[in-house]
Amino acid sequence: MTYSTRRHFIAGAAALLAAPAVLSAQQLPRVATLDWALLETLLAIGANVVAGTELRQFRQVAATPDVPASVADLGLRGTPNFEAMRFARPDLIFNSNFYAWADNLMSRIAPVESHAIYEPNKNPFVLAEAATLAIGDRLKLPAAEQLRDTLSERLERHRAVFAAGDGRPVIPINLGDARHYRVFGADSMFGEVLKRVGVANAWSGATSYSAMAPVGIETLASVPEAWIVMIPPQPEDALAALKTSAFWNALPAVRQGRVLTLGSINPYGALPAAMRFADLLAEGLTRAWNG
Repeated sequence: MTYSTRRHFIAGAAALLAAPAVLSAQQLPRVATLDWALLETLLAIGANVVAGTELRQFRQVAATPDVPASVADLGLRGTPNFEAMRFARPDLIFNSNFYAWADNLMSRIAPVESHAIYEPNKNPFVLAEAATLAIGDRLKLPAAEQLRDTLSERLERHRAVFAAGDGRPVIPINLGDARHYRVFGADSMFGEVLKRVGVANAWSGATSYSAMAPVGIETLASVPEAWIVMIPPQPEDALAALKTSAFWNALPAVRQGRVLTLGSINPYGALPAAMRFADLLAEGLTRAWNG
């Protein structure tokens, strides 16, 4: 598989996530959500989203899918503006277990349906697939099945790419400061993607179904053979401090150029985030392997 072909795959993913709905916005139910994983799912399958939370930050962190300018910003996820939600006039509100406390308040505005993607001892990838299909069925949007199928095909193609690589494990982290990071274990969304593309996760410590934090930077010395994969957003001052850190620069992965920084990805995302992680990892490691 050539590098240009892989770029074509990634471009195809972007086109899928940005694809318009088959029905016009006027024909689709108006939907709102507080949850970012559900927001990216709704946007990816072409739902008529009229309200979401922290949209400016979502655009920076999740990066894709695009959020139309017409979507009302409800403010902070933990303290949303319910009056703004009322003004958005949703016909249906999708919520998750993270914000179940708001169900009664939101039910005064529109019917509420809940879908959990992150729960202890449950596979977030499987839950994301189930939520995507359930939402697609509820809104009569066939793009939900297309998203699932496209991701499945993409992961199989990436498996072949990684099989031809250097065989090293990966430790996916998000930097908190110059001394700490959070790590995505086997039971996280990113950990599940690694499993499905045949890449070993170098982290064998404690896990917490999304990410384990805080983890001391010194623990990276215990995985000298791994690629350190850094997932933004990350503090600029922390990155600057690492450049002058004697410990950081002594790590085998740093000395040997095995540190890969991806584009920003929603760490608590759904299938669109899984696809973005797989695509960016395949693109980045392929470029590194080919020099």
